[in-house]
Amino acid sequence: MSSISLPTSHNLPSLLHTPTPKATFSHNLSLVSKSSQSQFHGLKLSDSSHHSIPSSVSGKNTILAKVSEGTQVPTFTLRDQNGKPVSLSKFKGKPVVVYFYPADETPGCTKQACAFRDSYEKFKKAGAEVIGISGDNAASHKAFAEKYRLPFTLLSDEGNKVRKDWGVPSDLFGALPGRQTYVLDKNGVCRLIYNNQFQPEKHIDETLKFLKSV
Repeated sequence: MSSISLPTSHNLPSLLHTPTPKATFSHNLSLVSKSSQSQFHGLKLSDSSHHSIPSSVSGKNTILAKVSEGTQVPTFTLRDQNGKPVSLSKFKGKPVVVYFYPADETPGCTKQACAFRDSYEKFKKAGAEVIGISGDNAASHKAFAEKYRLPFTLLSDEGNKVRKDWGVPSDLFGALPGRQTYVLDKNGVCRLIYNNQFQPEKHIDETLKFLKSV
């Protein structure tokens, strides 16, 4: 009888120890809870990394800028307002002012174009050529040039390939094509970069000031 009661009494502690798996289970629950918390932290991290994408992209745009002061600019061939192909190499041997602008007939771009027009003789006296570039087609450029009597070349960069090749930055978080002016020396090396979206006339002042100083 005692031998029979011993296994029974021995089994009682084991039955009494049944909470131990429960404790393990509750410990596992806490682990799961910690794991779920870490998953939420992971979501926050991924969410913050998601929000950091624009800054990394803008940083990438900065890195992608292929034209800086002192560098040889990429050459190109684009159609002018008359539909004729014009190569940048055509102007080698003289200073060239290349200005990228958002679009024909916008208020800021019209002011800028007319300011270049009004100072065109000053650029000629400095021996420089003026070239305007936007994504508008040749027909748009022709109408724009005729309407405002623009005496200089407008080139059509449809698809903005040259703009991208030169690394012209956009404005307003990429919503607006950038307004940027480059002054090249007679060897095609960039000597000045000027960016000012909201004061288009300043581009003329700064480029003339630079040309007079060299």
